[in-house]
Amino acid sequence: MPQQQDEKTTYDVVVIGSGAGGLSAALTAKLEGLDVLVVEKTDRIGGSTAISGGAVWVPLNDQAEAAGHPDTREKALTYLQNTVGAAGDEALRHAFLDAGPRALRYLRERTDVKLAARTYSPDYYPDREGAAMGGRSLDPIEFDGRLLGAHFKTLRDPLPEFCVLGGMMVNMTDVKHLLGVWRSFASWKHGVKLVLRYFGDRLSGHHRGTRVLLGNALAARLFHGVLKQGIPFWLDTPALGLEQDAGGKVIGVKLRRDGKEIIVHARRGVVVATGGFPWNAAMRGQHYPAPTGPYSMSPQDNVGEGITMAREAGGTLGIGHAGPALWAPVSLLTRPDGSVLRYPHLVWDRAKPGLIAVDARGDRFVNESTSYHEFVRGMYRANGKATSIPALLVCDSDFVEKWGLGLALPGGRPREHLVRAGYLFRADTLQDLAKQAGVDPAGLARTVAAYNPPAAQGQDPAFGKGGDAYNRYLGDPEHQPNACLAPLQKAPFYAVKVYPGDIGTALGIRADGNARVLDTQGAPIAGLYVAGNDMHSVMGGEYPAPGITLGPALTFGWVAGMHLAHGSEAQL
Repeated sequence: MPQQQDEKTTYDVVVIGSGAGGLSAALTAKLEGLDVLVVEKTDRIGGSTAISGGAVWVPLNDQAEAAGHPDTREKALTYLQNTVGAAGDEALRHAFLDAGPRALRYLRERTDVKLAARTYSPDYYPDREGAAMGGRSLDPIEFDGRLLGAHFKTLRDPLPEFCVLGGMMVNMTDVKHLLGVWRSFASWKHGVKLVLRYFGDRLSGHHRGTRVLLGNALAARLFHGVLKQGIPFWLDTPALGLEQDAGGKVIGVKLRRDGKEIIVHARRGVVVATGGFPWNAAMRGQHYPAPTGPYSMSPQDNVGEGITMAREAGGTLGIGHAGPALWAPVSLLTRPDGSVLRYPHLVWDRAKPGLIAVDARGDRFVNESTSYHEFVRGMYRANGKATSIPALLVCDSDFVEKWGLGLALPGGRPREHLVRAGYLFRADTLQDLAKQAGVDPAGLARTVAAYNPPAAQGQDPAFGKGGDAYNRYLGDPEHQPNACLAPLQKAPFYAVKVYPGDIGTALGIRADGNARVLDTQGAPIAGLYVAGNDMHSVMGGEYPAPGITLGPALTFGWVAGMHLAHGSEAQL
């Protein structure tokens, strides 16, 4: 992979990791006049950010009012108190609200990080006081990958689930147009434009489409800034440990580069931003609830070495949190070569009308249209009464044809390979479907019989599916009387198993409002900063809205860069 070569061994700042937190810190420090090096242990730039949905949650941002949702500090604090409460650090919460809007404005004005506030996107608990119906969550603006030149191949590719035709990125708007391409001229025009651009890219020799969206666009925009600023980045360079002086100040990083161990010195400090520990089996076993497994949607390189290094330097893990991870139900396809493909059931299928989730008894146990985080919490709560890990998502043929189910695509697309692989269950009766999936047949039939009549009337007396604005936001607005409810009645019936996966860890290294790592006495460790999922979540393991990982990552990366450059003058 192409990368910038720089053989110096002393810099003002060394940043470990190349996701949103790390690159935000690197860009800010460079723009504030410091000499910066980014080190990345893989051969790609972008980390978890590049494969994420890309939402960025920052209350009080300067686009919210124009998006139709003026915000106030009192309102944002009220919402965080009603969702995060004592699970999060109150001082860090205030620092986030102070710095977040400033960080986004700085990055917009001085880098290529361009975001657009959503005009309608309810917070995940819209009925709690202080919630907003939009404005707080922003999305990266589409990016032209051709601007990266040869370095486009250096950007980590998005998840295959965010692409069609083998490499054309699509968002929810694109998918709706592509599904309606034969029903609407506007959709046909939109679809043709996308496909022509994509095939033009491939004919030009690109390994995938250059129309870059979602988290991949955010990573690309940050990376483009790194290239423009001439910040050196070393790929395939794992960090092995932090160097400290006799007083405990962090003064450098031990690295493995080109097969040799070297020490790179940092005059001002080191920023640790390696993406958390979702693929560290020992740490998962210690901190995750049971049962757990290798179900994370994060890059498999995220094994917690940044957290380990920070702890070895005197840092401590956060406490008082509501949970160690940010949950998402994940279905698993074992490929012929034995590798496993993980599909995150985030926003596309669970909330749509005509799907239920059941445990091994065939009983429903959760509002299927709740947030992905709350859905997995529901799995864990229910698992003590009956086996709900894995749980089963069940629907009928009308649902699959319109919406698809996980990797089973809608619109009559081939599904036999998924059935043969044991990923997708299909049967002409609910009883046979249950037998295939290891669920009680009588229980599933009983559940569907009880669910269907009120669902046809738009009612869910058991769990209230479709009962709030967030539920309905992800449902089908054209389906009435409830955007999230419809009976399951047309054979064949379909199902997939889902497991308690995550999109990253929330448990991390304690830090202060200047992103400085804190020691066991609560004092900052000189020269050591943390950002991204290595930093203990400001949300304390709660998940109040879309973008609560990337919002703080960009924010505290910026905070770290400013503090490295200006010290106490950057107090926020």
